[in-house]
Amino acid sequence: MTSTIRLASPAELEAAFQQELATDRWAAAETAYALALRLRDAGEWDTSREWVKQCLQLLDGFPSDTEEQVATRRTAVGGVPLPNYLHPGVVRERFGELA
Repeated sequence: MTSTIRLASPAELEAAFQQELATDRWAAAETAYALALRLRDAGEWDTSREWVKQCLQLLDGFPSDTEEQVATRRTAVGGVPLPNYLHPGVVRERFGELA
């Protein structure tokens, strides 16, 4: 049996990001990553680049000295899988020249 998870639309992810930005900046960074990935996979390079930048800006405000500090809290956001660890190096590696 396969489970089908509906991917959130970019608009849904952006709405979640706006809410999280005011209440939980780490969750907002995770959502910005998911949004950047979702848009990249849809071929929306310029918009994806903007979300990569947003994610990196948020991550710069967090310590990243230990694995515990960079471990993601969720496995996915809106059906978009997250890496186990989220820090600027991971984002730059995953997004290459979009970062």
